[in-house]
Amino acid sequence: MELLTPFTKVKIEVMPDNLNRRQVGILGGNFNPIHQAHLVVADQVKQQLGLDEVLLMPEYLPPHVDTKATIPAFHRAKMIELAIEDYPGLSLETIELKRQGVSFTYETMKLLTDMHPDIDYYFIIGGDMVAYLPKWHQIDRLVEMCQFVGVERPGFKIGTSYPVIWVDVPKQDISSTKIRDLIRRGNVPNFLVPKKVLNYIYQQGLYINV
Repeated sequence: MELLTPFTKVKIEVMPDNLNRRQVGILGGNFNPIHQAHLVVADQVKQQLGLDEVLLMPEYLPPHVDTKATIPAFHRAKMIELAIEDYPGLSLETIELKRQGVSFTYETMKLLTDMHPDIDYYFIIGGDMVAYLPKWHQIDRLVEMCQFVGVERPGFKIGTSYPVIWVDVPKQDISSTKIRDLIRRGNVPNFLVPKKVLNYIYQQGLYINV
């Protein structure tokens, strides 16, 4: 049978033998720091696609980001824990932090699918990243391991030859870069990050002198 929600632009094939398989989303990123837009995306994708769980997966060394600006991994993981502790169905996935090295999605998904052959994975990316899918490491193999889910972002157009489920999520022009800049300038980013995360940032003195 086919599952088609009002929020998808491609059909999800659901075979009778797969109805008991867990459906798990993955939202990867640097999370430097995690903010409200990350949480809205994770929560809305989970609800709209009826997923069992969404894993927030911090990268160790992202291949496309200046690693000099990335704070230690344990801080980013702790902030994710604080941000999601009151939200059942959102969890922290630390596989890339444990593996270390550059975090290539293909290698991560290979490990996850080998470890959990009973799970169907949905890899969540922003609309700005969809255009770069042809450049992703081992993309042709990657699309066989997981279903990509695209979330629209302000200023980016939709369009790709790869199978992508598009989910409509309230658009929030919030970025970790803007939050770090606000903190450096002495402005408190109230309401942009969860209160527990904000308290942790100031307790640990993060981003103030970076």
